[in-house]
Amino acid sequence: MIRGLLEKSHADKEDYQVLVPLELMAQAEHEKRIWNLVLGAIAGISLLVGGIGIMNIMLATVTERTREIGIRRAIGAKRKDIIRQFLLETTVLSAAGGVLGVVLGVSIPIAVTMMAGMKTVTSLGAIMLAFGISVATGIIFGVYPAYKAAAMNPIEALRKQ
Repeated sequence: MIRGLLEKSHADKEDYQVLVPLELMAQAEHEKRIWNLVLGAIAGISLLVGGIGIMNIMLATVTERTREIGIRRAIGAKRKDIIRQFLLETTVLSAAGGVLGVVLGVSIPIAVTMMAGMKTVTSLGAIMLAFGISVATGIIFGVYPAYKAAAMNPIEALRKQ
């Protein structure tokens, strides 16, 4: 109503501004959604890059340990034993990265609170979710190298130097 009255009395000039708290809140919510999408996309890309890094490390490990895999297979290790070994290694690797991430993720907000005087909040649920995603990323990207290691022919693996 006020905006309508001002438009009538200020026919050709826009020399006023009407601020409605509800509109400001809606605009803030819209900006928050945009930031959540942007940060989610950045996190997704980071997980993908980290997962590819884990996969490359594990593929290099499989290549370097071809002879070991051949010996284990020759003395009776089953494919599932080899898969389990390499999945355990990727789980440990990603869990170590998850612990480091949690330590940084908790320490940085504490430092911001102490230095800048801004109140920051970290929840246990978010910490557990982040750690779980870290470990899951390691396992998912470790499956291919583990199956590649398990698929090696023991005779061919022993032949390689």
